[in-house]
Amino acid sequence: MKTQDMNRDWIATAATLSSALPYLQRYDDAIVVIKLGGHAMGSDEAMESFARDVVLLRQVGVNPVIVHGGGPMINAMLDKLDIQSEFVGGKRVTDAATVEVVEMVLSGVVNKRIVQAINRQGGMAVGLSGKDANLMTCDRADESLGFVGSPAEMDPTILRHLFEKEMIPVIAPLGAGRDGQTLNVNGDTAAGAIAGALKADRLLLLTDVSGVKNAAGEVVTDLKAGQIREMTRDGTIAGGMIPKTETALAALSDGVRAAVILDGRAPNAVLLELFTEHGAGSIIRPD
Repeated sequence: MKTQDMNRDWIATAATLSSALPYLQRYDDAIVVIKLGGHAMGSDEAMESFARDVVLLRQVGVNPVIVHGGGPMINAMLDKLDIQSEFVGGKRVTDAATVEVVEMVLSGVVNKRIVQAINRQGGMAVGLSGKDANLMTCDRADESLGFVGSPAEMDPTILRHLFEKEMIPVIAPLGAGRDGQTLNVNGDTAAGAIAGALKADRLLLLTDVSGVKNAAGEVVTDLKAGQIREMTRDGTIAGGMIPKTETALAALSDGVRAAVILDGRAPNAVLLELFTEHGAGSIIRPD
């Protein structure tokens, strides 16, 4: 799509947003880290829509950073290569053979798919991993899990250089161990650590649910960190939502202004969250 066509699309989209201008001004030169999950990538059409929204963010002065997962793609490749996985406490052990596949899929197939989708929409995306330019140095998260890392030292210098050139970083969640070994990092964890290192204005965790729900099953659109902790203690937040909210809380403690958990499958979810009064998910703010 040509840039002039994209501009027309943005004007048409902005015209439908409630009082969009104040929100556009609020996010001028803001840093927004977006975690795109493997399931949220969906179809080629969904990827095209997401890429278009990201380019529009860049056009209105936002500095987007994309951190992606790729679990379904990794599973498919492991099955194709007949590499058997061992699990400890429900978590996959990443041995030497598996980490090679993880790097191949994340830094290769998945990363370049997102980069190409953004570039086709007129953006300038650059593919990276946490190993590049010492972005993410990791310790072993748990020796029993093999080559799985936990971010220990962050250096976002490369990302700030890309912002200056109006480029869009697309980051695979891989880090370098202190011995140089490639380590697989949970995508949410990597996104939270990168957002914290950048002191981002927003961390958007795109997932396959509409947000954090209360005991009645209703999405709560505005939450404080203390409420999240209480909802976790009493069991309202459970299962797969716990790692998401833990990532959000960790990012807030590192200086991120707010984190949002939202349904990445919804059309224009990122734009609606940032540029409308009602948003599109559950926003979590510091106490």
